[in-house]
Amino acid sequence: MNLHRWIKHFEKNGSHRPEPDWNAPLALSGRTLKKLRQSIQQFQLGDGGGPASLIAWNRDEYLSEPALKQVIDLWFKEEREHSRLLGDMLKRLGGEEIKSHWSFELFCGMRKYLGIQFELAALLGTEIVSHVYYKMLRKHGGDPALRGMCDLIIRDETGHIAFHRSRLAAEGIRNGCRYGWFWALRFRLRGVMAGTVLWVNHRGALLALGATDAEFYRWIWRDANLFIHALRRQSLAMRHRLEHDAPARARRTAMTCGITPERGI
Repeated sequence: MNLHRWIKHFEKNGSHRPEPDWNAPLALSGRTLKKLRQSIQQFQLGDGGGPASLIAWNRDEYLSEPALKQVIDLWFKEEREHSRLLGDMLKRLGGEEIKSHWSFELFCGMRKYLGIQFELAALLGTEIVSHVYYKMLRKHGGDPALRGMCDLIIRDETGHIAFHRSRLAAEGIRNGCRYGWFWALRFRLRGVMAGTVLWVNHRGALLALGATDAEFYRWIWRDANLFIHALRRQSLAMRHRLEHDAPARARRTAMTCGITPERGI
């Protein structure tokens, strides 16, 4: 994986970020406002408001490469920015930040004690279902500031998902994983499970805005499928590049060792 490319991506993505119009007239009221306020409270806690870093017990071994650590830090920097945006949205809705929630505490405990590979997989699942959440908020929420906030976060989440796709493609090359039907089935099921946890906590707000159960799960399934197909294409392209570059690498190695095709060994 080209880590320097991802460093440049995150640094570039930090610029040209138009602030939502927090002073625009509020286009929400009554039960819809109350339900959305509760939903934003929980998301503000979980989306960068908690430990904006990897917390698995064995994370230091994974982050031994400085460039990878820099990419991870930039990723979580954007998560903290999401928390800031959600906090401003919460103020607009007349709410206050919360410090704890059962689903958040459970998620953090599992991330910490089940190890780095579980944590990365869980965070990827969270990125995908959160991406759906923000897309549904943008589609059904008529408030201009809400849509402006969602535009920024959706842009970031798209990059986060692409980063995880590149990470998995590179790991697949190293580990010989081709992401076949069994892996894809487990990935889809984990996506549905993660989506269900989100839906339990945020269904009231999304339904109040006009979304439906069927729409939510259809988007979760569709986005999981899109990720799987894109991951397989990227993995295949990486394998082809490596196979194409292998002879050139072999020639460079031979020349470094003082060996030429003419002289032999």
